Order: sequence, then structure tokens, then C-alpha cells
Amino acid sequence: MRIGLIGGSGLYEIEGLETTKEVSVATPYGEPSAVYKIGTIGAKEIIFLSRHGAHHNIPPHKINYRANIWGFKHLGVERIISVNSVGGINKNLSPGDIVLPDQIIDLTLGARESTFYDKDTVIHVDFTNPYCPEMGEVLIKASHAVKLPIKTSGTYVCTNGPRLETAGEIRFFSIIGADVVGMTAMPEAALARELEICVSGISVVTNPAAGTSEEKLTVTEVIETMKKSAERIKSLIKEAVVTIPSSRNCPCKDALKDAEL
Repeated sequence: MRIGLIGGSGLYEIEGLETTKEVSVATPYGEPSAVYKIGTIGAKEIIFLSRHGAHHNIPPHKINYRANIWGFKHLGVERIISVNSVGGINKNLSPGDIVLPDQIIDLTLGARESTFYDKDTVIHVDFTNPYCPEMGEVLIKASHAVKLPIKTSGTYVCTNGPRLETAGEIRFFSIIGADVVGMTAMPEAALARELEICVSGISVVTNPAAGTSEEKLTVTEVIETMKKSAERIKSLIKEAVVTIPSSRNCPCKDALKDAEL
């Protein structure tokens, strides 16, 4: 069983994760964001991909999400843990809080290549629950084991970027039930579902969303908060990885059943 990990640079430097090799994958959809770093934690094999590239030079709207997810499938990955930085919309969230989202509102609105089935085959996968419930339970138990407070549910609204949102947009997102806002959850999660890969998201609140505070939003704030949160995220992932069951007992593995017209 191989477990995928998507995040920024540095996350693969988890204590106990020994990187054994790097693999470049050629896909039918072009080049993935970076090479895949393969290593192990205990008996579990981990494959890490830097979503924004090795030098963080790929903006959210230019990420080749299809190539990234197809590459994981090609390498035998069945589960993916996806780490994102987000802005906090819900007033109960503060910078540094960790949220396990269980719902997504996709506002990229066709601006990104979002399916593997855009030619002769028509597939409509069930996306009622975009994140794997089994993986979510594993992460919640892992958070208890490492004594890390987390928010165990939340709705992630995904915008296209690369600009940050307006205060009016954030008010609208709040009205429709969003708790956090980011730019990378979609179509990443939907593409994984189409390939019957389980996905669980870990969202780190790096700043209050636009209009929810008097401060100007800066990229520096995002980077600094992620750096401060890195060790907590690493401890959560390390604990989760070693406790993930070897067999899958979730709907994700059967996503294509009865999905074709």
C-alpha cells in the first residue's frame, strides 16, 4: 500500500521518513508539478509531491492537477493526504488552526481541467462527500494520539486565484456556508475520486479572510504561519500514516461503479 502526500516543500522532511528515490512520471496530461519523492515511515511507503513545484513557482490556477493525480495512480497510490493553506472565514477560526474539511464548494467554474472523462466516455462520479470518511477518522484519531487540537469538519470554498478574494466575495462565501477559502482543493479531490483514490484534506488557517479583520492580507503572513504550523502537521501525518488500515472499507474505492452512462 502506497500513500500519497501533497503539500509544500519541507513536509517530506518528517522525522522517520526516509526518502529512498525520486521518480519522474510522464503522463497523458503533461508534466506533474515536480518529481515524486518516495520514502517510508515504518512499513508504509510514502510518495510526496510538491503541489506548486520544487521551487514553489507554479500558481494555483496553473497547476497540472490531472498530471499530478494520474501520476499518483500510476505509482500505485490508493490514499492521498492533501495539505493546504487557507484563509479563515468562520469567525471561530484563527491563524494556526487546523481544519479537516468535509465539504467543498467549487468556484473555479470550469477554469481548470477538472476531469479525466472529457472525450468518449461519460462518467458522473458521486461527490456527495468529497473527502474519504475512513481517512478522516484516521486523522481525527491521530490528532488525539499526538494531542493536537483540530477542527474535525468544515466547508472549503475553492477559488481560481491567483489574486486573493474581495471582502464582498468573502461575505458571500460566509452566507453560503463556507468556513475556509483556498485555491487548491479543486479539482484535485474530484480527480482523485475519478481514479478511485481516497483523499483527506488538512487545511491550515494562515490568515483571516479578506474583510474579516482590519489588517492587509500578505503572502508573508501565509508563509510564516505555515512555517510555524509545519511541525504540528508533520506529527499529525506521521501518526496517521502508521495507523492507516491496509485494506480500504470506504466508498471511494468503488467510485466508478454505476457511474458510466
